[in-house]
Amino acid sequence: MNGKEAIKRFAKILRESKSIFVVTGAGLSAESGLPTYRGIGGLYNDRETDDGMPIEKALSGPVFRSRPEVTWKYLAEIEAGARGATFNRGHEILAEMESYFDSVWILTQNVDGFHSSSGSTNVIEIHGNLHRMKCTECDYKDTHEDYAGFELPPRCPDCNGLVRPDVVLFEEMLPASELERLHGCASMPFDTVISIGTSSNFPYIVQPVLAASQLGIATVEINPDETDLSVVVDLHLKMGAVEALEGAWGLLMGNHERQ
Repeated sequence: MNGKEAIKRFAKILRESKSIFVVTGAGLSAESGLPTYRGIGGLYNDRETDDGMPIEKALSGPVFRSRPEVTWKYLAEIEAGARGATFNRGHEILAEMESYFDSVWILTQNVDGFHSSSGSTNVIEIHGNLHRMKCTECDYKDTHEDYAGFELPPRCPDCNGLVRPDVVLFEEMLPASELERLHGCASMPFDTVISIGTSSNFPYIVQPVLAASQLGIATVEINPDETDLSVVVDLHLKMGAVEALEGAWGLLMGNHERQ
């Protein structure tokens, strides 16, 4: 199936849906110019950090607790690499879908906050948000557009405790509040489940697609690469997120306007 045919089939699936559940990963935000940790365009690729450890270890809970200055060093590098980037047309289309479908929910691994800033309202940020800060000692919370001017590691203005981004570091538990929202979605009726730009490495990211497939619910994957889900879904669009979403949304809106 070529790209045009795949987009037409995707548009047909959407046309026959009233509610959709979307899972998004780094591939969607990469089209906003955000670098990934690894792989093509990655900040670290296959090299270790300057501190002699893999980036996954530097960004882990244990290292943050024992050497917070190391974790903050690389958090700041990642934020600086993404500074000035914003949501792309793919994020916008997902937000616009809320006005077309009865229900749209998004489960995202991304910590950039682009879904909310582009207008989506039902967003489960399972890995947190890089721009929300919280104190590790008291109830202090704040939001920062960027980390410019931060003293690293930053300290709480209220109690002088250590401040950290409200994100899930490696080897840390997922936030209970977002897990509860995700479990709530499991009981909702969705007509279509879409995976966009994720390598599908985590069970909680794969499960919504697998469960939908087992129930006979339409499943779609948008990813230029093959993943473990590619042989499971009803439709795999081997292209970037923006290309696939723009193509299908354009067809859907064109037909909608003519009706």
